[in-house]
Amino acid sequence: MDVTSLLVQLVSGAVGGNVGGMLNKAKSLGPMLNTVLGAIGGLGGGQLLGGTLAGVLGNATAGTATASGLVGLLLPLIAGMLKPKAS
Repeated sequence: MDVTSLLVQLVSGAVGGNVGGMLNKAKSLGPMLNTVLGAIGGLGGGQLLGGTLAGVLGNATAGTATASGLVGLLLPLIAGMLKPKAS
């Protein structure tokens, strides 16, 4: 694991988190929290699924970025759905 792959995971996860916030504006957690959750999800997703998708796509960086972006997109969406309704 090198610094470049970690940066790719963090950035693609953060982008995925913001896309997830834009997809579900009603339950969005705000740009800052979407970015942080997306980066955390991207780091975890890149570590867990990056190798699998790298084999499928044939490129390690593309697999890592795709896995990070997908998990980074999902984590803020799930957290937004678990957030209690404001009264």
